[in-house]
Amino acid sequence: MRTACRPGVATLALACSAALSLAAQAPARADAWPMFRATPALLGVADTRLPQPLALRWSYEARDSIESSAAIAGGTVFVGSMDGHLHAVDLATGKARWTYQTTGPIEESSPCVHDGLVFVGDLDGVVHAVDASTGKARWTFRTGGEIKSSPNCLGDRVYIGSYDQHLYALGAGTGALLWKVETEGPVHATPAVDGGTIYVAGCDEQLHAVDARSGMRRFTVSLGAYAGASAAIRDGRAYVGTLASEVVAIDLSTRRTAWTYRHPTRSFPFYASAAVTADRVIVGGRDKLVHALDRSTGRVVWTLATRARVDSSPLVAGGRVFVGSNDGVLYELDLTTGEKTWEFVAGAPLSASPAAAEGALVIGSQDGVLYRFGSS
Repeated sequence: MRTACRPGVATLALACSAALSLAAQAPARADAWPMFRATPALLGVADTRLPQPLALRWSYEARDSIESSAAIAGGTVFVGSMDGHLHAVDLATGKARWTYQTTGPIEESSPCVHDGLVFVGDLDGVVHAVDASTGKARWTFRTGGEIKSSPNCLGDRVYIGSYDQHLYALGAGTGALLWKVETEGPVHATPAVDGGTIYVAGCDEQLHAVDARSGMRRFTVSLGAYAGASAAIRDGRAYVGTLASEVVAIDLSTRRTAWTYRHPTRSFPFYASAAVTADRVIVGGRDKLVHALDRSTGRVVWTLATRARVDSSPLVAGGRVFVGSNDGVLYELDLTTGEKTWEFVAGAPLSASPAAAEGALVIGSQDGVLYRFGSS
């Protein structure tokens, strides 16, 4: 169950962006989805070519609800479940390769696959590093609060937030604490990476810019409201939805709001993270709508109504948008028009976000089923 930020209550926060030098910021390997939103900048755009139409290839039964979004790398799907297990599933067959038991339930923390390791956080506040081939523990690191943030892995570091109000930088190979930065609220969401700076927003209504190497704070920008979504970074702007029913674009050079979008009649929080393309910002809302905005101006291009709130973060592949809804439907929409072109009805709400790589799309549901789609 997802909750909203409230003053004085440890609920939501937003972490974003961590990095090393520009030279270290090579994009993720083509045709992989190794972490939440696919890339360090959290853009939610897949490089893979998906078949059309999609067909269900297999389903995998976890032991409990899947609200963690999957990662796909090297022919394996990695996903967490609420019974406290990290699952490695063969992408081609749907058979389990291994399962790893975490200290506590894995809720929204999504795995990050990097340099042969899989990183994930659990609700007991523990970060786990697991061998991607064998499922054996490499190291663990305990924070002071539950973890719903997904790790962002870059170079020799892992960045992750905790409800103890800190953003952490850990050594990827050892789990050693490199630095931690305190915010004024729980760090709920996933760090996004841009040019050696980390951007963290959340229950203190601020977007914080933090130096990724040293952990020194560079500046803060007011969001005007709590944020539960992760920020996406593109071309010097941060795009993030807030619990005040707004999507905000922040110009990171001027440190000012470039535009603010609010639906003219519906007033519901934006909890999902946005997918950002060259000219569109696609985001789901708790108003049951998927919104497509012009990236330059923030003006609405189209909306698509579902039958329940949309906490699933959209994925863009080519000219297609894929997004789950708590109505239990996985939607495929035309990126240009918003027209629904395909759907799949699952047996339970889809609050996890889809992932796509190697010609496949996967998404988990709250009844513990992981679905894999591809060619018929």
